[in-house]
Amino acid sequence: MRKIITLFIFIMLIPVSWAQLDPLRIDDKPLSDPLSLPDWFKLSFLDINEDIREAKEENRGLIIYFGRHDCPYCKALLERVWGREDIRTYTERYFDVMAIDVLGGRKLIDTNGQEMLEKSYAAKHKANFTPSLHFYNNKGELVYKLRGYRPPYQFKAILEYVADNHYKKETFSEYYARAHKAASYGNIELNRHPNIRHNGKLLDLSKSKKPILILYEQPRCHACDVLHGGPLIDTRIVNRLKKFNVVQLDSTSSQKIITPAGKRTTSQKWAKELYLDYTPTFMFFDAQGNEVLRIDSVVWFYRLRNVLDYVLDKGYLRYSTFQQWRNRQK
Repeated sequence: MRKIITLFIFIMLIPVSWAQLDPLRIDDKPLSDPLSLPDWFKLSFLDINEDIREAKEENRGLIIYFGRHDCPYCKALLERVWGREDIRTYTERYFDVMAIDVLGGRKLIDTNGQEMLEKSYAAKHKANFTPSLHFYNNKGELVYKLRGYRPPYQFKAILEYVADNHYKKETFSEYYARAHKAASYGNIELNRHPNIRHNGKLLDLSKSKKPILILYEQPRCHACDVLHGGPLIDTRIVNRLKKFNVVQLDSTSSQKIITPAGKRTTSQKWAKELYLDYTPTFMFFDAQGNEVLRIDSVVWFYRLRNVLDYVLDKGYLRYSTFQQWRNRQK
């Protein structure tokens, strides 16, 4: 707990001159120069059970990193997060890290002994966003999945959450909430947007002729402030939002809602049932109330615009993952 609070205090005390290094701000256009993986990543023969066994012998866990060569969010993870000496040292102490290319054609053997291509394995595990990471503990059990890029202070908390076995007694959102409450900052009220509904005694999300986009936020959320001050004021994003039934929910609120599936609950209770551990989170539903996709990580213009198009185009009906759809759009 003390370690997490220290991380938050460190972020809060960053000098103004460091503003350009805000870990939430990313130029997310595809990279022109391909990424190189760190030399401290494990040299794997892509037999995942063997990699798990070798990590267990050293009393370490295993992180499977799903990435792609042109992914700016992967670059941010490798440079801004694992590029920090403290985070890299902590990772190497408690985990081996092996890499899988979500579009790769190398053969691997999964935990069931089945041989398949990297891209098939990524699709099987719904690696919609890169980077995605699967965390195995030092007993070889898959205990946490991370979709997308998270800033350094939260990534370090995830490492500690797994390495210190906190997952045995609480969810990451519960673990992380204590530090967030102790050291939160930002607007004390939710940001408002002209194309997003946010009020009403009862929000009924079960009847919609448009696809539904639910934006889960909370007060004193720096990442939410950055989102509203950046991607959500871009004309290209705004024009696409108009084609959705967009609703803003507060993950800390007791506001009554009817979910897209027709269940009566509150905003806070539903957030817990959904295991949300990051704000802002985008949740997409079709007109029948089925969840299509969620973005629960840092997102900027290029990725958000593409995801909105993916849902509007109903690409999820033709492709196993967003990554496959995106690759076919080139």
